[in-house]
Amino acid sequence: MRTWIKLLLITLIVGIPAFILGPIIWTPSPDIKPTPVQLPFFMFLSLIESLLFGFGIAAMIYGWEFVRNAPAQAKSKTFAAFISLSWLLISWWPHDNAHIHNGMDALGLLYIDYIFHMTLMIASLVLVYYIYSTIKG
Repeated sequence: MRTWIKLLLITLIVGIPAFILGPIIWTPSPDIKPTPVQLPFFMFLSLIESLLFGFGIAAMIYGWEFVRNAPAQAKSKTFAAFISLSWLLISWWPHDNAHIHNGMDALGLLYIDYIFHMTLMIASLVLVYYIYSTIKG
């Protein structure tokens, strides 16, 4: 079976249940009441995030071989880039669901911002360093 088909299957096998389980795992806050017009847009965003979560898991499964086979002098940088890229792919699903569950609780929002936003910023910087150091040689 071709790799892209395996990636697609894992994306769907993980992503579809993630879409269904999101509001069960993170019960929506009563503070959040989308209008009937807004609801399909939120659902579409949730579907995309769930599928990206599934793709992130698939990419981690199939990308690990590249990390394992990286040259010794680049292994730690490659591993850091792999973790960063994985986090950039999979974090959207728990991130948005945490927002929906939290509602307007200010302390909860602060926790979410530090747990997700700060780590996404760090992951972005790690990838910039990895790409720059790879191109620079």
